[in-house]
Amino acid sequence: MRKIFGIFLVLCLLLTACGGGGEKQYTVTYLTLFDTVTTITGWAKSEAEFRETCEEIYQQLEYYHRLFDIYYEYQGLNNLKTVNDRAGICPVEVDSVLIEFLQDCKEYYTLTGGKVNVAMGSVLKLWHDAREAALEDPGSAQVPDSQSLTAAGAHTDIDAVILNPETSTVYVSDGAVQLDVGAVAKGWAAQKVAQQAPSGLLISVGGNVCATGPKQAPDTPWIIGVQDPDGEDYLTKLSITGGSVVTSGDYQRYFTVDGITYHHIIDPDTGMPATLWRSVTVVCADSALADVLSTALFLLPLEQGQALLTQVNAQAMWLSADGQIYYSDGLQTWLSA
Repeated sequence: MRKIFGIFLVLCLLLTACGGGGEKQYTVTYLTLFDTVTTITGWAKSEAEFRETCEEIYQQLEYYHRLFDIYYEYQGLNNLKTVNDRAGICPVEVDSVLIEFLQDCKEYYTLTGGKVNVAMGSVLKLWHDAREAALEDPGSAQVPDSQSLTAAGAHTDIDAVILNPETSTVYVSDGAVQLDVGAVAKGWAAQKVAQQAPSGLLISVGGNVCATGPKQAPDTPWIIGVQDPDGEDYLTKLSITGGSVVTSGDYQRYFTVDGITYHHIIDPDTGMPATLWRSVTVVCADSALADVLSTALFLLPLEQGQALLTQVNAQAMWLSADGQIYYSDGLQTWLSA
């Protein structure tokens, strides 16, 4: 996660519709969280009332943003950058929230058979730096060399991340292991704020979409479009009154070398971008789990992905490299007419 410099909080309070009881629908947009766009949509009797609700959500999200940041330090806060900087040196005392988060990350690692591994930071940094360099100078774009990837891949052991809830400390025992929680952080943060938010909001943190209840009473659904990677149209639309929709795709963060596109979803088994799917969309009651699943399913063959969905009672749709769309058995329930 990197802060976006030069861009401040943008409040785009857009009057889009009118509802019963004198309420109107508003949308607020923020550009300073998790290096992405965050929007909150809902109904209120006034702009001031809705602004107050959104400000409370923003404050919570900002705290998670800072806590999970691996690039920047913040005064008075030991965050993941602090933990990474002291890897192999000493334990770091952190907020109990970070302990809880990393405990969940370890469970996600087990659930996905290691496909979602927050201890892959050393590998992901090589790809991140290559992508940043390519964006600055496309003519000099290069893929990380295989020797560097192999060396980094030798230091991705999740067991090196030692958590002590009693002392509220994190110790990374291997100095070359680095944490990168990009596959989990947005969904986890969105779920936490959604659990405390009023009913009837749609919260989207970089495409990690949470509905805290129906759009309007009693059960008007929210319609969520699933983007076509090759255009502005939607592959399909999903109708939800609660829960989360999360998409992982090869079109979101990428760079090109010699005509070949390299995206940001890296397979821990190869150290290279996965090639099975163009995008995977997950529908799940829990946004954190949906975020994890969308990444894991992007890395897994169809049958293994379906088995994982069955295990956690979630649904998904896959877009293959050749343009075929596949649905899990229960996704039909969520498709919008």
